Amino acid sequence: MSVSIDSRQQQQNFLTDLNARYQGQAADDVLRAMIEHEFFERICVVSSFGSESSVLLHKVAQIDPTVPVIFLNTGKLFGETLRYRDRIQAALGLSDIRAIGPHPDDLKQLDGQGDLWTRSQDQCCHIRKVLPQRRALKGFEAVITGRKRFQTAARENMRIIEAEDAETGRVRINPLMDYDLAGLNAYIEEHNLPRHPLVKD
Repeated sequence: MSVSIDSRQQQQNFLTDLNARYQGQAADDVLRAMIEHEFFERICVVSSFGSESSVLLHKVAQIDPTVPVIFLNTGKLFGETLRYRDRIQAALGLSDIRAIGPHPDDLKQLDGQGDLWTRSQDQCCHIRKVLPQRRALKGFEAVITGRKRFQTAARENMRIIEAEDAETGRVRINPLMDYDLAGLNAYIEEHNLPRHPLVKD
C-alpha cells in the first residue's frame, strides 16, 4: 500500500522540524534526545561491528544499554568479527543485540550453492542484507547508524536526521556524520575501547 501525498508531506515536515531543532548539536546530545524523548522505545541501532563500530555503540550504551542493536550476519563474516561482537557486548554491557540473517527459504531458492556473490553481487546483497534488515526493522520508527560524510561522495551532504524508509515513515539518525577517521581513532583511544582484530591483520 502506497503512502498518500498528505502523509509524505507530513513526514517531510516532521523531518524538517527535527533537523531544525538538532542540526549543529553534539552527537551525544542528539543521541540522548532521540533515545530518551523523540523515539523512546521505538528506536534501534544498526551495526556491522566493524572497526569503527565501537564509537557509536559506546555512545549509545552510555545513554541506554538496552537499546536494541541489529547485527546483520550475512553468513559470510569472518570469525574474528563474531568474536569482536561478543567482546564489545561484554565491554559495554549491551543487553539486546539481535543477530539477523538471510531467510533459509531465500537461500534455498536463490543461493543454494552459496556462490551467488560470484554471479550477482546485487542479488546476493539483496537476500543476505536488504531483506533481513527490512524484516528486522519492522516496528521501529527510527534507526541510529554510524554513517559518516567522509566515507563516500554520496554521503557528503547527509543530514543529522534523514528519511530511511518512505513507505513506513521511518527515519535515520546519523550522529557521527561529522567525525573523520582521526576523530574516531582518538575516541577509541580515549575510552580504551576494544579494537577489531582484523585491523592489525
